[in-house]
Amino acid sequence: MAREEALGDGLPDQGHRHRHRQARGEAFVTYPFLRARHFVRARHFPRTRHFALSVVTGAALVLAAISPSQAAAKIQHLISPGGIEAWFVQDATVPLIAMEYSFAGGSAQDPKDKPGVANLVGDLLDEGSGDLDSKTFHERLDRRAIELSFNATRDTFRGSLRMLRDNKDEAFDLLRSALTSPHFNTADVERIRSQVISGLRRETTNPTSLASRKFLEVAFGEHPYGRQTNGNLDSVPTITVADMRDYVGRVLAKDGLKIAVVGDVDPATLGKLLDHTFGSLPAKANLTPVPDVEAAKPPQRAFVTLDVPQTVITFGGPGVKRSDPNFMAAYVVNHILGGGGLSSRLYREVREKRGLAYSVFESLLWMEHSAIFIGNTGTRADRAGDTIDAIEKEVRRIAEQGPTQKELDEAKSYLKGSQMLALDTSSKLAQALLQYQQDKLPIDYIEKRNAIVDAVTLDDAKAAAKRLWGQGLLTVIVGRAPQAAVQPAAATPKSN
Repeated sequence: MAREEALGDGLPDQGHRHRHRQARGEAFVTYPFLRARHFVRARHFPRTRHFALSVVTGAALVLAAISPSQAAAKIQHLISPGGIEAWFVQDATVPLIAMEYSFAGGSAQDPKDKPGVANLVGDLLDEGSGDLDSKTFHERLDRRAIELSFNATRDTFRGSLRMLRDNKDEAFDLLRSALTSPHFNTADVERIRSQVISGLRRETTNPTSLASRKFLEVAFGEHPYGRQTNGNLDSVPTITVADMRDYVGRVLAKDGLKIAVVGDVDPATLGKLLDHTFGSLPAKANLTPVPDVEAAKPPQRAFVTLDVPQTVITFGGPGVKRSDPNFMAAYVVNHILGGGGLSSRLYREVREKRGLAYSVFESLLWMEHSAIFIGNTGTRADRAGDTIDAIEKEVRRIAEQGPTQKELDEAKSYLKGSQMLALDTSSKLAQALLQYQQDKLPIDYIEKRNAIVDAVTLDDAKAAAKRLWGQGLLTVIVGRAPQAAVQPAAATPKSN
């Protein structure tokens, strides 16, 4: 179920074997149907590491909750001696350091005919580097309970690093080695490639994966956002080590680097660690320009035939970019329609009143060059038509009438109150601070945010609802038989 508070990337399709954490300014949206892949490689979860990481995770959860005002007051704009910038919160509550960082680029920088390059790079950066082979590299991580992960989103190549304070030197050094001298050893490449291909094959019989792929094709056509981050069965076998090295050389550079650090380290020490880790990277990236794109206009409907008991329905349409002055109004009214979990209109209408589905959710997703809203549900094949009708009816109703004052007041109260829970660990706060940088928000946004929510009026919310849902839905149905006439989908949305 979609959760409105926290921090996820625009199209949350980026998973990684170590963990799957999304961060997106306002919304923590971890839709499985848009993840980069739906499998875990057991090779990277040895028992010893499970135990060690549980100790670190437990320490993080003990971290005292940091209120938005307290966090804002502590956020420092740190500049290292070598000029590396970071947003930093020094907190010695537990001896833990969490760092989130990203490079501009992401999977949108994959060659058009080879989607999946960035994804493979993320899988292979920690498979040996410098003078360490893959086995030795992971033994070093396991021995010190260091959590290191990489993943590609559509607009960024992200990384996470988490460690106990006493292991910070080794942790940052291993990250430096992974970023600057990855091996891409043939045996490791083929092992990881085979696992990615295996996951892609499984997706061909997974209705949620098929719905995701089809929705992206309908919404974005030939634009890079229309391609899956993890590639496809035609592209992944053709990706070479040269492709991956080219990607690393073009994307991992200091001018597109954003960093957030929270934990038990002083500014001077952190500055030295940042210089050591990122200082030798190229000064400037060599990125291929990505055009802005508007998602295809509703109403449109597409059907994918798959012989499975449950029909999956994915629906959505053009959204609101994070830089839009009316974003917060759209965000609040979206919570009312489908993002508020058990309190949302869609949940009440589809599950509680009609018993058509176990869950239904919908959320705003925003990227660097576009924005959409997207939702998902699953139901029996013979109830799919009724489910779609119920969703479309409720979407039309809120578009035409908007929310009530009571709904608006309750949504605003929830969104303000839940902010503290969204930032109650060092890792969550670091994710938020990184995403706020990516969204070009001010460093004191946490402090201002509740006032921005409060400023949304009923007229603002009604206008946002009409803008979002007044044209209807892009709907993708995956299941045994069409429940409604299939309309042809636009091949290529309009680029701005």
